[in-house]
Amino acid sequence: MWFVSGCKQSSFALPWRTLLAYLVALNLLCPGSAKLRVVALNFPVTATVGQDVVLHCHLSPCKDARSLDIRWIQHRSSGLVHHYQNGEDLEQMEEYKGRTELLRDGLSDGNLYLHITAVSSSDSGSYMCTVQDDGGYVEAMVNLQVSDPFSHIVHPWKVALAVVLTLLFASFVIIVFLHRKQEIKDAVLEELPVILVKKIEEFEKENSQLKKQVAELVEQIEEFEKENSQLKKQVAELVEQIEEFEKENSQLKEHYMKMVLSAADLKKQVAELGESFLQY
Repeated sequence: MWFVSGCKQSSFALPWRTLLAYLVALNLLCPGSAKLRVVALNFPVTATVGQDVVLHCHLSPCKDARSLDIRWIQHRSSGLVHHYQNGEDLEQMEEYKGRTELLRDGLSDGNLYLHITAVSSSDSGSYMCTVQDDGGYVEAMVNLQVSDPFSHIVHPWKVALAVVLTLLFASFVIIVFLHRKQEIKDAVLEELPVILVKKIEEFEKENSQLKKQVAELVEQIEEFEKENSQLKKQVAELVEQIEEFEKENSQLKEHYMKMVLSAADLKKQVAELGESFLQY
């Protein structure tokens, strides 16, 4: 069901759900007021992708807008969606060219309706309706919400494309990895002879030092064996001297025993001689 809206009856009708809010806006109009305002709906305009939509705002009090400077501006980019001045449409954003129209039938009644064809998700957002005349500059904000009922549907060709792109990317990564690995391998092979020569030189240097240490150790062992031989000789001589000393000591003991026996015999003879002398 559709209802008529605006300062006066126009050729464009609003859905019944916008009537209440728009009636509230109309009740706020004061025809006797000298201050010009732009009035817009206080709730978002909704549409689905591909539909045509009309953004509403109007002058309060009602005034002929055909000679005014009217601009619809995309809020997020500050770009001109539609620019009307003195009956002519001027330059606008590239993405809106051929898709917008300021409905001329309602301009004389102060209606500043902007018709947008084939809306897309990127059209969602806030739009400023601005009017400039000799009295100054006024504006109002209109919100547009565009939904895509088919955005959740996954088409088979999209799945196939995603799989192909994933496989291509994986193949690219693998090729880059293998190429990089081969480059590293070639670099290592090129540096390998230099590394081997360096290692051989270090090994020969260490081997030379080891040989020198072994020679010094052999020399120390020979000196030790030499000193040990001399020590053995000295020990043998000492043993020989000890044996000779023991032999001499044994002979001395034997001679001493003989002397003791001789002394005993002498004492015995002296005693016998003393007895014989006493008998006489």
